Amino acid sequence: MRISVFLMSLCLMALSSCKNHNEILANIETDRLPVDSTIKQDTSITSFIKPYKEHLNATLDSVLAYNPKLLSKSNSDLNTAIGNLMADIVMDQTNPIFKSRTGQEIDFVLLNHGGIRSELPEGNVTARSAYNLMPFENEIVIAEISGKKVQEMLDYLSQAKTAHPVSGIKITANQEYKILDARVNGKKIDENKTYFVATSDYLQQGGDNMSFLQNPVNLYRSDYKLRNEIIDYFEKTDTIKAEIDNRYIRE
Repeated sequence: MRISVFLMSLCLMALSSCKNHNEILANIETDRLPVDSTIKQDTSITSFIKPYKEHLNATLDSVLAYNPKLLSKSNSDLNTAIGNLMADIVMDQTNPIFKSRTGQEIDFVLLNHGGIRSELPEGNVTARSAYNLMPFENEIVIAEISGKKVQEMLDYLSQAKTAHPVSGIKITANQEYKILDARVNGKKIDENKTYFVATSDYLQQGGDNMSFLQNPVNLYRSDYKLRNEIIDYFEKTDTIKAEIDNRYIRE
């Protein structure tokens, strides 16, 4: 018992001493260390990672499909061949998963123009091509939103005047980009209905100012990254077919 009291007293004295002892930071010195070609490689590290690097490059550069023409996001007004391709890939790859889990069908897909990070050159298409197109870890989610929120989306697109990729919806705007008509499955948007919209988790969380996707009626995860969807689509496709069409136009 006496030992316990003695130890407790020592602890209290130590704490009291710490409280009364104030450390003052007098000065901070820094130095800039350049990381450039003057730094010699560590050959042991280079040798260690070499087989992993070679295996990774072989995997990334293996041919998955063939692209007959250059696809660029800057080659059209409100819909581009590469944007249409990416939105159609999301519909094609995600809808079977969503249907098997919920019994429902995706109504349409919405991605963002800025999310297309590179061109798809003419020639062989590889896994590296998919990483160039989509270097981020975005996952596809399905947001159930009201018809009123879909109308907010259309207002957003009218203001954006940009070829945000879509699939499953047909949109017609006037020459000033104001949307005059939008149809899903041939029917006009009904504000009393809800719609299942496949998009990236980044956009659903309000990325690119798409606030209409936030706080949905329901939100479903696909557990499927957009880049992996692209790779899987390429693997099952011999020759890529992507065209500018009339899914989103001005008249």
